[in-house]
Amino acid sequence: MIMINRIRVARPFVLSAAVFAMVLLAFPLMAQQPPEDASSPSQSTATISGDQKDSQSTQQNVPKNDRIFYALPNFLTVENASQMPPLTTGQKFKLVAKGTFDPVEYPYVAVISLIAQGENSEAAFGQGFSGYAKRYGASFTDNTVGNFMTGAVFASLFRQDPRYYQLGKGGFAHRIGYAASRIFVIRSDSGHDQFNASEIVGNGVAAGISNFYHPVGDRTVSNNISIWWTQCFYDLLANELKEFWPDIHRKLQKHRSTAP
Repeated sequence: MIMINRIRVARPFVLSAAVFAMVLLAFPLMAQQPPEDASSPSQSTATISGDQKDSQSTQQNVPKNDRIFYALPNFLTVENASQMPPLTTGQKFKLVAKGTFDPVEYPYVAVISLIAQGENSEAAFGQGFSGYAKRYGASFTDNTVGNFMTGAVFASLFRQDPRYYQLGKGGFAHRIGYAASRIFVIRSDSGHDQFNASEIVGNGVAAGISNFYHPVGDRTVSNNISIWWTQCFYDLLANELKEFWPDIHRKLQKHRSTAP
């Protein structure tokens, strides 16, 4: 599960520029990819036996260790599949926890907190090691609470599937629009599209919970609204990465296999 840290001092335009620069790289990569053989296992299921289908269904619920940029955890992305077996409540919590407490997250939050320290964001935290520790704790808690609210708690309450289903086909602009729309559209556990209440409500609740451990001066309605929409925006950018990373990944693997 890819994590884009939900931190109050982060600058959305910087992150969005970096994400869309990466996404633009996918356009020529997609154009160079040969069409898949219609007889490949991923496209043909007519000859698959019932036992094989059951085996595949079991394997589909096991997340791949496919890391974006070979670092960021990405356990909740589904590639080239229109339908998947539903996740149980326990599986939703397990997958969210797997991404949230991934070893990569700790140094990642450390760097983000260091930047916040340099900018003296949320000045009430102070400076020095004490101030840095408070910023680190607040940032990590923001990330943890937000991920569990959207991907586990409300996904279970509303019976929605927290996985991102990659479109993987169509024009470049169409895929960008599809990835962005997943902020408002999600699959139910039964496989039907519906309003993404897990994302919208979950991030709103996470923003409210943050009032308990952030400085008093930041506990305002306007600031909470800002945190809410910023969290949703970061998740939108994460969707763009999830949509186009497989294209880039396959291209990089092809270069590796053909390199002398």
